[in-house]
Amino acid sequence: MSKIIGIDLGTTNSCVAVLEGHSVQIIPNSIGGRTTPSVVGFTEKGDRLMGQIAKRQSITNAANTVYAVKRLMGRRYDSAEIQKIRSYLTYKTAPSENGDVRISIRGKEYSPPEISAMLLQYYKNMAEEFLNEEVSEAVITVPAYFDDSQRQATKDAGRIAGLEVRRIINEPTAAALAYGLDKKDRERVAIFDLGGGTFDISLLEINNGVFEVIATCGDSFLGGEDFDQCIIDWMISEFKSDTGIDIGTDILARQRLKETAEKTKCELSMARESQINLPFIAADANGPRHFEKKLTRDRLEELVKELIERTTFFCVKALKDAKLTPADISKVILVGGQTRMPAVQRHVEKIFGKKPSLEVNPDEVVAVGAALQGGVLQGELKEIVLLDVLPLSLGVETQGGLFTRVIDHNSTIPLKKTTTFTTVSDNQTVVEIHVLQGEREVAQFNRSLAKFDLVGIAPAPRGAPQIDVSFDMDANGILSVSAKDKLSGKEQAIKVTPSTGLSKEEIDRMILDAKQFAEMDKSAREAAELKNQIRGQMAAVARSYADFGWLLDSSEQEMVKNAIQNAKNLPPEEDSISILKDSLTQLEGCTSKLAAAMFSAPDSQDLRAESWSTEERGEANVEQLLKSALDDVKSK
Repeated sequence: MSKIIGIDLGTTNSCVAVLEGHSVQIIPNSIGGRTTPSVVGFTEKGDRLMGQIAKRQSITNAANTVYAVKRLMGRRYDSAEIQKIRSYLTYKTAPSENGDVRISIRGKEYSPPEISAMLLQYYKNMAEEFLNEEVSEAVITVPAYFDDSQRQATKDAGRIAGLEVRRIINEPTAAALAYGLDKKDRERVAIFDLGGGTFDISLLEINNGVFEVIATCGDSFLGGEDFDQCIIDWMISEFKSDTGIDIGTDILARQRLKETAEKTKCELSMARESQINLPFIAADANGPRHFEKKLTRDRLEELVKELIERTTFFCVKALKDAKLTPADISKVILVGGQTRMPAVQRHVEKIFGKKPSLEVNPDEVVAVGAALQGGVLQGELKEIVLLDVLPLSLGVETQGGLFTRVIDHNSTIPLKKTTTFTTVSDNQTVVEIHVLQGEREVAQFNRSLAKFDLVGIAPAPRGAPQIDVSFDMDANGILSVSAKDKLSGKEQAIKVTPSTGLSKEEIDRMILDAKQFAEMDKSAREAAELKNQIRGQMAAVARSYADFGWLLDSSEQEMVKNAIQNAKNLPPEEDSISILKDSLTQLEGCTSKLAAAMFSAPDSQDLRAESWSTEERGEANVEQLLKSALDDVKSK
């Protein structure tokens, strides 16, 4: 049975983990990092770059490098949040026909789930290399305050990447699972999760293997990216004040500012001040201009004060929903990289009246919890019960455009609930069921999830028919809705597909595209590995031939020289696997010939080795081949 991996699919960075025996292993990326930037780059040649490699080239390829895609998942293009970040994204976005977000890269449009799928496929490959086996199942985490559309989009991304998403689990819940796995005593904990793009506060009760979420609240558009933007805005303002130049309109400059802002923010979590130097950031009639400023921790805290204080409302609301006070909370666990900021930690202490715990790694704990949940699903971990909650209320639109709740937020899931409605007109035979999610009393201000018609209702005076509307929420927070007319027995049921989501046809096409690209990646990897083997073998053969070529007859000497020459003139195309294999086979044959000749050579021929002249080596050809072969290996 293959392993179920846990993936913390983050806004800025992601982390992958797996349960091995009784411990969780963090899966490193190709350069040994334990977390991986959630960045995808598209080169001019059509190649895709992932993670740290994509991030490194983002300055020179800003318009074709996608970051923070999690913030676009399951959102409408015209939403206030999207309008806010569009002004500072370095890549282009556009609306699709049904109003959701599309990302425009090099003449092609991608949906946010499609970009996320590229990242998930990369993480899948990382896991397969680490485990040396195929990986087909995963537990993926999402912010607790993600709505149904965003959860569906995340699940779609997993499917496109070739993963069966066994469970969508809330990030704070995953963190609590990792923290409380071995805790036997009953305690109430608050998970304060401030990551790259989202903020969640979840209150849980942990008691001997039972993890029960009592309440959750948050903002799915508040995180480290916003803190970075405050620094970027400050740098733009300072530079404009000094030079009169607005570098905020320059894509290349903005990308340099973004990278610098992130580094400066991290540095100021440890130091009291940071020196920012950005040479040649702009130019005017007087020549090149440079940005040189000092940013102190105190000034940074002033810049982000409003963002930090925004978390207060959600913490207070969660406590109120749970009917608890700060004194009822045993411990506050910090999750997410942004919680490393001292000002954030002080603010958490101010809200809850106690110092937050620093006993978990805020960058890795969510992935660890996801891997543990994978172990539970696989039966490797027993006696663990996870009871999560619905983050936002679910209901239907009723007469007058009102929102009528069927399931209240913070209800424990999975669950099923039925509410009876009726008609508003005499002899009404059709009822439209408009499913929404949110907390506003007016329907239009909540998130529309789906619409469907219940037809064939028996004609009757208004108010007489009884229509049962049932909401069925699974453990992933994915919704199914049905409506049934009690009198006629007519019934209509749907699995809710968000109005801004991907159609089945789009998902199927993207799955096919992802598989084709995976095959291309596999061929490219195989070609690269073969070329590395060839370079090493070529150098070894050239060395051996220079010393022992005299033991071979003329035809064998010619075979060696041809094999070395062929190895140096390999085609660059990565689809020439057969040519690469043939070249490696030729070199291996030369190695065998030389080895056999060395072992069979009589001692009386030792003197001949001393007379192995340059001319006999092929008029200096072999010397040149040896030098170039070794130089080639060194350069690679």
